Amino acid sequence: MNEQPTLIIEPLGKQHNRAAFSCGIDDLNTYFQRQASQDIRRRIARVFVVRPESDDQTVLGYYTLSALSIDLSALPPGLAKKLPRHPVPAALIGRLAVNLECQGTGIGRILLADALKRTLAVGDEIAIHAMVVDALNAEAEAFYLGFGFAKLGSDTNRLFLPLKSI
Repeated sequence: MNEQPTLIIEPLGKQHNRAAFSCGIDDLNTYFQRQASQDIRRRIARVFVVRPESDDQTVLGYYTLSALSIDLSALPPGLAKKLPRHPVPAALIGRLAVNLECQGTGIGRILLADALKRTLAVGDEIAIHAMVVDALNAEAEAFYLGFGFAKLGSDTNRLFLPLKSI
């Protein structure tokens, strides 16, 4: 029987081998390899990685989280009418990527679940109405739609998930 390795999700650190990461999308690779640590230092985004418990250097995937506000006019009318007339606080998954060798193994689902769990935990301390993501392509959009995200308008790749629906 082939056992799945135990996975650890943790903040990006100096020990993680960013140079070896490749998800097949140049923009996501370049961000992770060159800009992620700068965004952390500047408090622009938090970056979380998933790795095998047995290896603290190998990155199997990553995601970023940051704060965002959604203009009320961007929300579907049925939801907007139930909210106060000012921007709605949200959390943004700016990027989510899985190493090519691990795609199709459920690591994307694990990363998304972790992002939602962290956001819900922070939501106990500060108001966060929804999770937002900008889908990079049709495949990414289908991934998020499968978890209950909805489009924020018809001409955008931005999707959202009200946290009360979780």
